[in-house]
Amino acid sequence: MIMIKTNDIKLFSRLFKYMRPYLFRYIIAIIMMLFVIGVDLIYPYLIGLSLKYLGADVINFNKILNLFLLGMGLVVIGSIINYFQNLLIHYTAHRIIQKIREDVFYHIQGLSHKQFSEIPIGKLVTRDTSDVNVLFELYTNVIINILKNVFTIVGVFIAMMLLNVSLTIIIIAIFPIVVVTTIVFRKKLRKIHREVRSNVSNMNAFLSENITGIKTIQVYNATNKKYNEFKKGNNELKKSNLKEIFMFGIFRPSIYLIYIISVVCVIYFGGNKAIDFNLGLVSVSLTYDILYTFYQYISKFYNPVQSLADQYNTLQSAFASAERIFEVLDMESEIKEDKDAIDIDLQGNIEFKNVWFKYVEDEWILKDVSFKINAKDVVAFVGATGSGKTTILSLITRNYDIQKGEILIDGIDIKKIKLSSLRSQIGQMLQDVFLFSGSIKSNINLDDDRITDKDIQKACDEVCLTPIINKKPKGLNEEVYERGNNLSLGERQLISFARTVAHKPKLIILDEATSNIDTQTESIIQDSLEKIINNNTMIMVAHRLSTIQHANKIFVFQNGRIIEQGDHQSLLKQKGKYYNLYMMQFEKDSYQ
Repeated sequence: MIMIKTNDIKLFSRLFKYMRPYLFRYIIAIIMMLFVIGVDLIYPYLIGLSLKYLGADVINFNKILNLFLLGMGLVVIGSIINYFQNLLIHYTAHRIIQKIREDVFYHIQGLSHKQFSEIPIGKLVTRDTSDVNVLFELYTNVIINILKNVFTIVGVFIAMMLLNVSLTIIIIAIFPIVVVTTIVFRKKLRKIHREVRSNVSNMNAFLSENITGIKTIQVYNATNKKYNEFKKGNNELKKSNLKEIFMFGIFRPSIYLIYIISVVCVIYFGGNKAIDFNLGLVSVSLTYDILYTFYQYISKFYNPVQSLADQYNTLQSAFASAERIFEVLDMESEIKEDKDAIDIDLQGNIEFKNVWFKYVEDEWILKDVSFKINAKDVVAFVGATGSGKTTILSLITRNYDIQKGEILIDGIDIKKIKLSSLRSQIGQMLQDVFLFSGSIKSNINLDDDRITDKDIQKACDEVCLTPIINKKPKGLNEEVYERGNNLSLGERQLISFARTVAHKPKLIILDEATSNIDTQTESIIQDSLEKIINNNTMIMVAHRLSTIQHANKIFVFQNGRIIEQGDHQSLLKQKGKYYNLYMMQFEKDSYQ
């Protein structure tokens, strides 16, 4: 017997919303199921009738043959219907799971950068893979089988009552023990299911992090340490799985023991043809064919009860996974659009007004920062590590929201602009280039059909990537491994640059884009930048001051504040922080 808490009802209500578009298919499947149950209940009765005819003084073989043919016909038809019912349910469940997985992935993409930094990626992967897969069992086996078992129990109960009321009362008297047993194990099973799913999630998070950082682990000879950490987590997962097996190992045999007790009681009282109640002696007249049929119905009564115990185990696992999935779906992004957010045609005018920002409490990264960038300006931010340069770029793309002040894009508060409209017109080249598995072409257009082959070729020509592509056996269709590990740093950076150019952004952001590449590739990128510099607003963060001398505005940051601003020549004349940084690099380059 399945006992469900109020919280479980809420969970199932949310899960049912995904079923609702396919409710008609489930109704058809249930109708098919009822026919199969009917066949299953009629079959023992037909066997009982056959025994009755076999025990007669004159055996009527024609009736026995007819009963046999009728039984076989029903079994064949029932098997065919059962096949199509299973096919319909599994096809429908796959559609539902596809929708849930898409919803989870879409929602994850909308979370803020801060949330991604706080939640291990492996745990999010677990939510959209193994946790969703557990729900597949719910939509296929659990829901339909619970209904099947309940209908079977009701059908068998009615059939037993029609055969013999007194023996049926014995079964009813024993059945409360099943209810009590289920209630006792229910609470502990749910807790263990949560523990199992939590440990699986932790293992996935550990694997994701350590496989990504395997090179660092090997370089620092930390393989044994990481192995021991993995072993510890794996041991916790094993313990929780063993708890689940132990609890369920007690639960199911308990139900089976109750079944055996029922059979013994029926055989004993039925064999003696009497049942002794407190109300007096109730005589029972039984023939062997009825006793045999009743015995078959007892089996069919407790088999679904045992099956319900199995389904209860899976149901609890599904609810535990559903809790974790809806926990992600209920997680609201910290970056929220204004209700009246608008699309804009970005011109490139950016203004910070008295902006204060912090990642964690009481640690201000930006302190009362104000500046203005005009459309088609080439602007550079310089300063020591941690002074707030990259944070400025993250605020412009609205990866984070400020705590105080105001950011205006083309005179409009950034919070009143649709995120999709803002980000679609910004191109970024980062120090750490990320390439996806696929081809060079797919990494440039990001599978955006609006970017034609002509656009891709033009972008490759502009960033001088074409000569490199021509050397590849498959050209633009050359395979790119995970994170671009089969390409050099320079090739990855040029592909990233081509990606930026192909998307035709109105604002280009370069965050230390040339710091990790060779001098030749850096020269190629600098030449390419000069070709597109007059058509876009450009913001750069660079430690190499030689790469930003062409900027018409340079902002010098220190401890979260702008301490100097101007172009290259005017800042050198001030002989302040920028001058000192430039001279240090000049002397270093001269020494080398």
